[in-house]
Amino acid sequence: MSAAPVVLAQAQVRAPRAPQQAPVTVPAPPALRADQIDLLVKALNDAPSHGFEPGAFAPDRALALLDSRNAADRQAGATQLVALTMRYAKAVHSGRLAAADFDGDWGLRPAAYDPAPGFAAAVQNDRVAGWLEDLSPPYTGYQTLLKGLVTYRDLAAKGGWAVIPEGAPLKLGDKGDPRIAQLEARLAIEDPTIAVDKAPVFDEALQQALMRAQKRFGLNPDGVLGRGTLAALNVPVQLRIDQIVANMERWRWLPEELPADRIQVNIAAAVMSVFHHDAPTLTMRAVTGRPGDETPMLQSQIHSIVLNPPWNVPSSIATKELWPKERANPGYLARNDFIVIPTEGGGTRLQQKAGDKAALGLVKFDFNNPYGVYLHDTPSRAKFASYSRLASHGCVRLEKPIPLAKQLLDGSAEWTAENVDATIASGKTVRAQLPKPMAVYLLYWTAYVTPDGQVNFRDDPYGWDRSLVQRIAASNAV
Repeated sequence: MSAAPVVLAQAQVRAPRAPQQAPVTVPAPPALRADQIDLLVKALNDAPSHGFEPGAFAPDRALALLDSRNAADRQAGATQLVALTMRYAKAVHSGRLAAADFDGDWGLRPAAYDPAPGFAAAVQNDRVAGWLEDLSPPYTGYQTLLKGLVTYRDLAAKGGWAVIPEGAPLKLGDKGDPRIAQLEARLAIEDPTIAVDKAPVFDEALQQALMRAQKRFGLNPDGVLGRGTLAALNVPVQLRIDQIVANMERWRWLPEELPADRIQVNIAAAVMSVFHHDAPTLTMRAVTGRPGDETPMLQSQIHSIVLNPPWNVPSSIATKELWPKERANPGYLARNDFIVIPTEGGGTRLQQKAGDKAALGLVKFDFNNPYGVYLHDTPSRAKFASYSRLASHGCVRLEKPIPLAKQLLDGSAEWTAENVDATIASGKTVRAQLPKPMAVYLLYWTAYVTPDGQVNFRDDPYGWDRSLVQRIAASNAV
Protein backbone atom coordinates (compact mmCIF):
# COMPACT_ATOMS: atom_id res chain seq x y z
CA MET A 1 0.00 0.00 0.00
CA SER A 2 1.27 3.45 -0.80
CA ALA A 3 2.39 5.45 2.21
CA ALA A 4 1.09 8.65 0.69
CA PRO A 5 -2.12 10.10 2.17
CA VAL A 6 -5.34 9.29 0.33
CA VAL A 7 -7.24 12.52 -0.20
CA LEU A 8 -11.01 12.33 -0.61
CA ALA A 9 -11.77 15.02 -3.13
CA GLN A 10 -15.55 15.21 -2.75
CA ALA A 11 -17.02 17.39 -0.05
CA GLN A 12 -19.19 14.48 1.04
CA VAL A 13 -19.19 10.75 0.38
CA ARG A 14 -22.46 8.84 0.58
CA ALA A 15 -21.88 5.40 2.01
CA PRO A 16 -23.67 2.39 0.51
CA ARG A 17 -26.90 1.69 2.29
CA ALA A 18 -26.58 -0.79 5.11
CA PRO A 19 -29.34 -3.41 5.12
CA GLN A 20 -32.66 -1.91 6.20
CA GLN A 21 -30.91 1.15 7.65
CA ALA A 22 -30.87 4.79 6.65
CA PRO A 23 -27.96 5.86 4.43
CA VAL A 24 -25.03 7.46 6.18
CA THR A 25 -23.64 10.75 4.90
CA VAL A 26 -19.92 10.89 5.55
CA PRO A 27 -18.07 14.21 5.60
CA ALA A 28 -14.80 13.40 3.85
CA PRO A 29 -11.64 13.86 5.90
CA PRO A 30 -8.96 15.93 4.23
CA ALA A 31 -6.66 12.92 4.03
CA LEU A 32 -6.24 9.38 5.31
CA ARG A 33 -2.67 8.52 6.17
CA ALA A 34 -1.42 5.01 5.68
CA ASP A 35 -1.29 4.36 9.43
CA GLN A 36 -4.91 5.56 9.79
CA ILE A 37 -5.97 3.27 6.97
CA ASP A 38 -4.24 0.41 8.77
CA LEU A 39 -6.20 1.17 11.95
CA LEU A 40 -9.51 1.12 10.07
CA VAL A 41 -8.64 -2.11 8.28
CA LYS A 42 -7.66 -3.79 11.55
CA ALA A 43 -10.94 -2.72 13.19
CA LEU A 44 -13.01 -4.03 10.26
CA ASN A 45 -11.14 -7.34 10.22
CA ASP A 46 -11.62 -7.65 14.00
CA ALA A 47 -15.39 -7.02 13.73
CA PRO A 48 -16.21 -10.68 14.63
CA SER A 49 -14.86 -10.00 18.12
CA HIS A 50 -17.96 -7.82 18.63
CA GLY A 51 -20.25 -10.67 17.63
CA PHE A 52 -20.50 -9.84 13.93
CA GLU A 53 -20.36 -12.52 11.27
CA PRO A 54 -16.95 -13.08 9.62
CA GLY A 55 -16.77 -10.96 6.50
CA ALA A 56 -19.62 -8.65 7.53
CA PHE A 57 -17.33 -5.62 7.10
CA ALA A 58 -14.53 -7.21 5.08
CA PRO A 59 -12.35 -4.46 3.58
CA ASP A 60 -10.71 -6.70 0.95
CA ARG A 61 -12.14 -4.94 -2.09
CA ALA A 62 -11.30 -1.52 -0.71
CA LEU A 63 -7.75 -2.65 0.01
CA ALA A 64 -7.33 -3.97 -3.52
CA LEU A 65 -8.29 -0.57 -4.90
CA LEU A 66 -6.07 1.26 -2.43
CA ASP A 67 -3.10 -0.79 -3.64
CA SER A 68 -3.70 0.27 -7.22
CA ARG A 69 -1.30 2.61 -8.99
CA ASN A 70 -4.29 4.40 -10.46
CA ALA A 71 -5.29 7.51 -8.51
CA ALA A 72 -8.98 7.09 -9.32
CA ASP A 73 -8.91 3.51 -8.01
CA ARG A 74 -7.21 4.63 -4.81
CA GLN A 75 -9.87 7.31 -4.44
CA ALA A 76 -12.61 4.71 -4.88
CA GLY A 77 -10.88 2.40 -2.39
CA ALA A 78 -10.72 5.13 0.23
CA THR A 79 -14.38 5.93 -0.37
CA GLN A 80 -15.33 2.28 0.13
CA LEU A 81 -13.19 2.00 3.27
CA VAL A 82 -14.83 5.03 4.84
CA ALA A 83 -18.28 3.71 3.91
CA LEU A 84 -17.53 0.36 5.57
CA THR A 85 -16.17 2.15 8.62
CA MET A 86 -19.38 4.15 8.98
CA ARG A 87 -21.50 0.99 8.79
CA TYR A 88 -19.24 -0.72 11.30
CA ALA A 89 -19.32 2.26 13.67
CA LYS A 90 -23.13 2.35 13.69
CA ALA A 91 -23.34 -1.41 14.23
CA VAL A 92 -20.90 -1.43 17.16
CA HIS A 93 -22.31 1.70 18.76
CA SER A 94 -26.08 1.29 18.40
CA GLY A 95 -26.75 -2.14 16.90
CA ARG A 96 -27.79 -3.58 13.59
CA LEU A 97 -31.58 -3.34 13.66
CA ALA A 98 -33.60 -0.69 11.91
CA ALA A 99 -36.50 0.78 13.89
CA ALA A 100 -39.00 -1.38 11.98
CA ASP A 101 -37.16 -4.54 13.04
CA PHE A 102 -37.80 -4.08 16.77
CA ASP A 103 -40.46 -6.19 18.44
CA GLY A 104 -43.25 -4.18 20.03
CA ASP A 105 -42.18 -5.24 23.53
CA TRP A 106 -38.59 -4.13 22.92
CA GLY A 107 -39.28 -0.62 24.16
CA LEU A 108 -35.60 0.01 24.84
CA ARG A 109 -34.28 1.60 21.65
CA PRO A 110 -30.85 3.05 20.83
CA ALA A 111 -30.58 6.78 20.40
CA ALA A 112 -29.97 8.13 16.90
CA TYR A 113 -26.28 8.05 16.11
CA ASP A 114 -24.32 9.57 13.25
CA PRO A 115 -20.67 8.44 13.31
CA ALA A 116 -19.55 10.87 10.61
CA PRO A 117 -18.73 13.99 12.68
CA GLY A 118 -16.73 12.03 15.25
CA PHE A 119 -14.85 10.17 12.54
CA ALA A 120 -13.96 13.36 10.66
CA ALA A 121 -12.71 14.95 13.88
CA ALA A 122 -10.71 11.82 14.78
CA VAL A 123 -8.94 11.84 11.42
CA GLN A 124 -8.28 15.58 11.64
CA ASN A 125 -6.97 15.37 15.23
CA ASP A 126 -5.06 12.11 14.77
CA ARG A 127 -7.09 10.08 17.27
CA VAL A 128 -8.60 7.41 15.05
CA ALA A 129 -7.50 4.66 17.47
CA GLY A 130 -9.30 6.32 20.37
CA TRP A 131 -12.43 6.93 18.29
CA LEU A 132 -12.58 3.27 17.29
CA GLU A 133 -12.09 2.16 20.88
CA ASP A 134 -14.87 4.45 22.11
CA LEU A 135 -17.48 3.07 19.70
CA SER A 136 -18.56 0.07 21.78
CA PRO A 137 -20.82 0.36 24.86
CA PRO A 138 -18.79 1.68 27.83
CA TYR A 139 -20.10 -0.93 30.22
CA THR A 140 -18.36 -3.74 32.09
CA GLY A 141 -21.27 -6.00 31.16
CA TYR A 142 -20.46 -5.59 27.47
CA GLN A 143 -16.68 -5.79 27.85
CA THR A 144 -16.87 -9.03 29.85
CA LEU A 145 -19.16 -10.57 27.24
CA LEU A 146 -16.46 -9.83 24.64
CA LYS A 147 -14.20 -12.17 26.60
CA GLY A 148 -16.98 -14.67 27.06
CA LEU A 149 -17.56 -14.73 23.31
CA VAL A 150 -13.91 -15.63 22.77
CA THR A 151 -14.17 -18.44 25.32
CA TYR A 152 -17.28 -20.01 23.81
CA ARG A 153 -16.07 -19.66 20.24
CA ASP A 154 -12.91 -21.48 21.30
CA LEU A 155 -15.07 -24.21 22.83
CA ALA A 156 -17.04 -24.44 19.59
CA ALA A 157 -13.82 -24.72 17.58
CA LYS A 158 -12.82 -27.67 19.78
CA GLY A 159 -16.13 -29.40 19.12
CA GLY A 160 -18.27 -28.04 21.94
CA TRP A 161 -19.59 -30.73 24.24
CA ALA A 162 -21.32 -34.08 23.94
CA VAL A 163 -24.96 -34.54 24.85
CA ILE A 164 -25.52 -36.37 28.14
CA PRO A 165 -28.20 -39.04 27.58
CA GLU A 166 -31.45 -38.93 29.48
CA GLY A 167 -31.96 -41.25 32.39
CA ALA A 168 -32.82 -41.43 36.06
CA PRO A 169 -31.63 -38.44 38.13
CA LEU A 170 -28.01 -38.69 39.30
CA LYS A 171 -27.11 -37.72 42.85
CA LEU A 172 -24.45 -37.98 45.51
CA GLY A 173 -23.42 -41.58 46.20
CA ASP A 174 -24.52 -42.99 42.84
CA LYS A 175 -22.01 -45.28 41.14
CA GLY A 176 -21.70 -47.53 38.13
CA ASP A 177 -23.70 -45.31 35.75
CA PRO A 178 -21.58 -44.32 32.70
CA ARG A 179 -23.37 -40.96 32.64
CA ILE A 180 -21.46 -39.98 35.82
CA ALA A 181 -18.19 -39.80 33.88
CA GLN A 182 -20.00 -38.02 31.05
CA LEU A 183 -21.34 -35.46 33.51
CA GLU A 184 -17.89 -34.86 34.97
CA ALA A 185 -16.38 -34.38 31.52
CA ARG A 186 -19.20 -32.04 30.50
CA LEU A 187 -18.84 -29.85 33.60
CA ALA A 188 -15.05 -29.66 33.19
CA ILE A 189 -15.43 -28.02 29.76
CA GLU A 190 -16.82 -24.83 31.36
CA ASP A 191 -15.31 -25.22 34.83
CA PRO A 192 -11.48 -25.42 34.76
CA THR A 193 -11.32 -26.21 38.49
CA ILE A 194 -12.63 -29.75 37.94
CA ALA A 195 -10.09 -32.57 37.96
CA VAL A 196 -11.40 -35.23 35.58
CA ASP A 197 -10.70 -38.71 36.94
CA LYS A 198 -13.40 -40.54 34.93
CA ALA A 199 -14.29 -42.58 37.99
CA PRO A 200 -17.94 -43.73 37.76
CA VAL A 201 -18.73 -42.43 41.26
CA PHE A 202 -20.87 -39.40 42.04
CA ASP A 203 -18.71 -38.03 44.84
CA GLU A 204 -18.86 -34.79 46.83
CA ALA A 205 -16.49 -32.98 44.44
CA LEU A 206 -18.79 -33.75 41.51
CA GLN A 207 -21.80 -32.64 43.53
CA GLN A 208 -20.13 -29.29 44.29
CA ALA A 209 -19.18 -28.85 40.63
CA LEU A 210 -22.76 -29.55 39.58
CA MET A 211 -24.07 -27.05 42.11
CA ARG A 212 -21.76 -24.38 40.70
CA ALA A 213 -23.11 -25.07 37.22
CA GLN A 214 -26.71 -24.95 38.46
CA LYS A 215 -26.07 -21.52 39.97
CA ARG A 216 -24.63 -20.31 36.65
CA PHE A 217 -27.85 -21.44 34.95
CA GLY A 218 -30.12 -19.89 37.57
CA LEU A 219 -31.36 -23.29 38.71
CA ASN A 220 -31.95 -24.65 42.18
CA PRO A 221 -28.45 -25.77 43.29
CA ASP A 222 -29.57 -29.08 44.72
CA GLY A 223 -26.59 -31.01 43.36
CA VAL A 224 -28.84 -33.47 41.51
CA LEU A 225 -28.74 -34.03 37.76
CA GLY A 226 -32.46 -33.78 37.10
CA ARG A 227 -34.40 -32.95 33.96
CA GLY A 228 -33.96 -29.15 34.14
CA THR A 229 -30.22 -29.31 34.80
CA LEU A 230 -29.74 -31.90 32.07
CA ALA A 231 -31.55 -29.64 29.60
CA ALA A 232 -29.33 -26.69 30.50
CA LEU A 233 -26.14 -28.73 30.14
CA ASN A 234 -27.28 -30.08 26.78
CA VAL A 235 -27.89 -26.67 25.19
CA PRO A 236 -25.52 -26.69 22.17
CA VAL A 237 -22.51 -24.41 22.32
CA GLN A 238 -23.69 -22.48 19.23
CA LEU A 239 -26.89 -21.51 21.03
CA ARG A 240 -24.81 -20.26 23.95
CA ILE A 241 -22.80 -18.17 21.48
CA ASP A 242 -26.05 -16.84 20.03
CA GLN A 243 -27.16 -15.84 23.52
CA ILE A 244 -23.93 -13.94 24.11
CA VAL A 245 -24.25 -12.16 20.76
CA ALA A 246 -27.90 -11.25 21.43
CA ASN A 247 -27.06 -9.80 24.83
CA MET A 248 -24.15 -7.82 23.38
CA GLU A 249 -26.59 -6.36 20.87
CA ARG A 250 -28.98 -5.32 23.63
CA TRP A 251 -26.17 -3.54 25.48
CA ARG A 252 -25.93 -1.27 22.43
CA TRP A 253 -29.50 -0.13 22.95
CA LEU A 254 -28.69 1.51 26.28
CA PRO A 255 -27.85 5.21 26.54
CA GLU A 256 -24.17 6.11 26.48
CA GLU A 257 -24.31 6.72 30.23
CA LEU A 258 -26.64 5.18 32.79
CA PRO A 259 -27.82 7.31 35.73
CA ALA A 260 -25.67 6.65 38.77
CA ASP A 261 -28.88 6.23 40.80
CA ARG A 262 -31.28 3.78 39.16
CA ILE A 263 -33.36 0.65 39.45
CA GLN A 264 -32.62 -2.28 37.16
CA VAL A 265 -34.80 -5.34 36.66
CA ASN A 266 -33.42 -8.36 34.87
CA ILE A 267 -36.64 -9.72 33.40
CA ALA A 268 -35.22 -13.12 32.42
CA ALA A 269 -33.62 -13.75 35.83
CA ALA A 270 -36.50 -12.07 37.72
CA VAL A 271 -34.21 -10.00 39.93
CA MET A 272 -34.37 -6.29 40.84
CA SER A 273 -31.42 -4.17 41.98
CA VAL A 274 -31.19 -0.59 43.23
CA PHE A 275 -28.01 1.32 42.39
CA HIS A 276 -26.77 4.37 44.29
CA HIS A 277 -23.66 6.09 42.92
CA ASP A 278 -23.39 3.14 40.51
CA ALA A 279 -23.11 0.60 43.34
CA PRO A 280 -25.91 -1.87 44.19
CA THR A 281 -27.48 -1.05 47.55
CA LEU A 282 -30.57 -3.27 47.54
CA THR A 283 -31.25 -6.47 45.60
CA MET A 284 -34.33 -8.64 45.73
CA ARG A 285 -36.16 -11.36 43.90
CA ALA A 286 -38.96 -10.38 41.58
CA VAL A 287 -41.75 -12.06 39.65
CA THR A 288 -41.89 -11.04 36.00
CA GLY A 289 -44.24 -11.76 33.12
CA ARG A 290 -44.96 -15.29 32.07
CA PRO A 291 -44.55 -16.20 28.38
CA GLY A 292 -47.57 -14.76 26.62
CA ASP A 293 -47.73 -11.89 29.12
CA GLU A 294 -44.18 -10.63 28.60
CA THR A 295 -42.68 -7.88 30.70
CA PRO A 296 -41.44 -5.34 28.15
CA MET A 297 -37.96 -3.89 27.96
CA LEU A 298 -38.08 -0.16 28.67
CA GLN A 299 -36.56 2.80 30.46
CA SER A 300 -38.52 5.38 32.42
CA GLN A 301 -38.59 7.23 35.75
CA ILE A 302 -40.52 6.37 38.89
CA HIS A 303 -42.27 9.58 39.89
CA SER A 304 -44.58 8.44 42.71
CA ILE A 305 -45.63 5.57 44.93
CA VAL A 306 -49.23 4.63 45.66
CA LEU A 307 -49.77 3.35 49.20
CA ASN A 308 -52.69 0.92 49.58
CA PRO A 309 -53.37 0.87 45.82
CA PRO A 310 -56.62 -0.44 44.33
CA TRP A 311 -56.29 -2.52 41.19
CA ASN A 312 -57.98 -1.29 38.06
CA VAL A 313 -58.26 -4.58 36.25
CA PRO A 314 -57.31 -4.53 32.56
CA SER A 315 -60.24 -5.57 30.42
CA SER A 316 -58.26 -8.46 28.93
CA ILE A 317 -57.66 -10.00 32.37
CA ALA A 318 -61.26 -9.39 33.42
CA THR A 319 -62.58 -11.08 30.28
CA LYS A 320 -60.20 -14.03 30.20
CA GLU A 321 -59.85 -14.79 33.90
CA LEU A 322 -62.12 -13.03 36.37
CA TRP A 323 -65.56 -13.09 34.77
CA PRO A 324 -65.20 -16.82 33.96
CA LYS A 325 -64.38 -17.42 37.66
CA GLU A 326 -67.47 -15.47 38.67
CA ARG A 327 -69.65 -17.52 36.33
CA ALA A 328 -68.16 -20.77 37.59
CA ASN A 329 -68.35 -19.71 41.24
CA PRO A 330 -70.99 -17.01 41.81
CA GLY A 331 -69.86 -14.53 44.43
CA TYR A 332 -66.14 -14.97 43.60
CA LEU A 333 -65.72 -11.30 42.74
CA ALA A 334 -67.37 -10.02 45.92
CA ARG A 335 -65.44 -12.46 48.10
CA ASN A 336 -62.21 -11.11 46.66
CA ASP A 337 -63.13 -7.43 47.04
CA PHE A 338 -63.85 -6.73 43.38
CA ILE A 339 -66.41 -4.08 42.51
CA VAL A 340 -68.09 -3.37 39.18
CA ILE A 341 -67.76 0.26 38.10
CA PRO A 342 -69.98 1.71 35.35
CA THR A 343 -68.21 3.41 32.46
CA GLU A 344 -69.31 5.89 29.84
CA GLY A 345 -71.35 4.31 27.08
CA GLY A 346 -73.06 1.83 29.36
CA GLY A 347 -70.08 -0.47 29.91
CA THR A 348 -68.45 -1.66 33.10
CA ARG A 349 -65.00 -2.29 34.45
CA LEU A 350 -63.64 -4.18 37.44
CA GLN A 351 -61.68 -2.74 40.31
CA GLN A 352 -60.25 -4.61 43.26
CA LYS A 353 -60.36 -2.52 46.42
CA ALA A 354 -57.22 -1.87 48.45
CA GLY A 355 -56.76 -4.29 51.33
CA ASP A 356 -55.35 -7.65 52.33
CA LYS A 357 -56.61 -9.34 49.17
CA ALA A 358 -55.48 -6.63 46.74
CA ALA A 359 -53.38 -8.05 43.90
CA LEU A 360 -51.08 -5.02 44.08
CA GLY A 361 -50.37 -5.52 47.77
CA LEU A 362 -49.55 -2.47 49.86
CA VAL A 363 -47.47 -0.36 47.44
CA LYS A 364 -47.27 0.37 43.73
CA PHE A 365 -44.43 2.20 41.98
CA ASP A 366 -45.66 4.30 39.06
CA PHE A 367 -43.66 5.31 35.99
CA ASN A 368 -44.80 6.48 32.57
CA ASN A 369 -44.72 3.86 29.82
CA PRO A 370 -46.95 2.83 26.93
CA TYR A 371 -47.39 -0.73 28.23
CA GLY A 372 -49.27 0.04 31.45
CA VAL A 373 -46.79 -1.90 33.60
CA TYR A 374 -45.34 -0.98 36.99
CA LEU A 375 -43.52 -2.43 39.99
CA HIS A 376 -45.69 -3.51 42.90
CA ASP A 377 -46.16 -5.54 46.05
CA THR A 378 -48.21 -8.74 46.10
CA PRO A 379 -50.09 -10.75 48.75
CA SER A 380 -48.91 -13.96 47.04
CA ARG A 381 -45.44 -14.53 48.46
CA ALA A 382 -44.83 -18.20 47.69
CA LYS A 383 -43.44 -17.61 44.19
CA PHE A 384 -40.46 -15.68 45.54
CA ALA A 385 -39.06 -18.93 46.96
CA SER A 386 -39.03 -20.48 43.49
CA TYR A 387 -36.12 -20.46 41.06
CA SER A 388 -38.60 -20.03 38.21
CA ARG A 389 -40.41 -16.75 38.76
CA LEU A 390 -42.08 -15.83 35.48
CA ALA A 391 -45.72 -15.76 36.53
CA SER A 392 -47.16 -12.23 36.32
CA HIS A 393 -49.36 -10.58 33.69
CA GLY A 394 -46.43 -8.35 32.71
CA CYS A 395 -45.91 -6.13 35.75
CA VAL A 396 -43.01 -6.74 38.14
CA ARG A 397 -43.85 -8.04 41.60
CA LEU A 398 -41.27 -7.29 44.28
CA GLU A 399 -40.10 -9.39 47.21
CA LYS A 400 -39.29 -6.39 49.47
CA PRO A 401 -41.40 -3.49 48.21
CA ILE A 402 -41.75 -1.53 51.47
CA PRO A 403 -37.98 -1.21 52.08
CA LEU A 404 -37.71 -0.03 48.47
CA ALA A 405 -40.50 2.53 48.99
CA LYS A 406 -38.80 3.92 52.10
CA GLN A 407 -35.47 4.13 50.30
CA LEU A 408 -36.97 6.03 47.36
CA LEU A 409 -38.84 8.40 49.68
CA ASP A 410 -35.77 9.05 51.81
CA GLY A 411 -35.20 12.81 51.91
CA SER A 412 -38.90 13.69 51.80
CA ALA A 413 -39.96 15.86 54.72
CA GLU A 414 -43.50 14.45 54.49
CA TRP A 415 -42.83 10.79 53.78
CA THR A 416 -40.67 9.61 56.63
CA ALA A 417 -40.45 5.87 57.26
CA GLU A 418 -42.88 6.30 60.17
CA ASN A 419 -45.42 8.12 58.00
CA VAL A 420 -45.19 5.43 55.34
CA ASP A 421 -45.91 2.76 57.96
CA ALA A 422 -48.76 4.76 59.47
CA THR A 423 -50.41 5.44 56.12
CA ILE A 424 -50.21 1.79 55.11
CA ALA A 425 -51.70 0.78 58.46
CA SER A 426 -54.57 3.23 57.96
CA GLY A 427 -55.69 1.50 54.77
CA LYS A 428 -56.14 4.82 52.98
CA THR A 429 -55.08 5.08 49.37
CA VAL A 430 -52.50 7.88 49.10
CA ARG A 431 -50.05 8.86 46.37
CA ALA A 432 -46.60 9.83 47.63
CA GLN A 433 -44.45 11.91 45.29
CA LEU A 434 -40.75 11.03 45.26
CA PRO A 435 -38.35 13.81 46.34
CA LYS A 436 -36.69 13.26 42.97
CA PRO A 437 -37.58 10.85 40.15
CA MET A 438 -35.77 7.51 40.07
CA ALA A 439 -34.62 6.05 36.78
CA VAL A 440 -35.89 2.54 36.12
CA TYR A 441 -34.71 0.06 33.48
CA LEU A 442 -36.44 -3.20 32.64
CA LEU A 443 -33.81 -5.26 30.83
CA TYR A 444 -33.57 -8.77 29.39
CA TRP A 445 -30.22 -10.34 30.23
CA THR A 446 -29.85 -14.06 29.50
CA ALA A 447 -26.04 -14.06 29.37
CA TYR A 448 -23.76 -12.11 31.66
CA VAL A 449 -20.39 -12.55 33.35
CA THR A 450 -19.98 -12.70 37.13
CA PRO A 451 -16.88 -11.37 38.96
CA ASP A 452 -15.30 -14.84 38.86
CA GLY A 453 -15.12 -14.56 35.06
CA GLN A 454 -17.77 -17.22 34.42
CA VAL A 455 -20.50 -16.62 31.87
CA ASN A 456 -23.89 -17.12 33.49
CA PHE A 457 -26.82 -18.14 31.30
CA ARG A 458 -30.54 -17.99 31.83
CA ASP A 459 -33.35 -19.51 29.81
CA ASP A 460 -34.69 -17.45 26.93
CA PRO A 461 -38.28 -17.63 28.21
CA TYR A 462 -39.75 -15.23 25.65
CA GLY A 463 -37.68 -16.46 22.69
CA TRP A 464 -36.23 -12.96 22.34
CA ASP A 465 -32.63 -14.18 21.93
CA ARG A 466 -33.64 -16.44 19.07
CA SER A 467 -35.79 -13.76 17.48
CA LEU A 468 -33.06 -11.12 17.73
CA VAL A 469 -30.43 -13.37 16.16
CA GLN A 470 -32.83 -14.21 13.34
CA ARG A 471 -33.69 -10.55 12.72
CA ILE A 472 -30.00 -9.61 12.63
CA ALA A 473 -29.35 -12.40 10.13
CA ALA A 474 -32.29 -11.26 7.98
CA SER A 475 -31.07 -7.66 7.96
CA ASN A 476 -27.57 -8.79 6.94
CA ALA A 477 -28.99 -10.90 4.11
CA VAL A 478 -30.79 -7.99 2.43
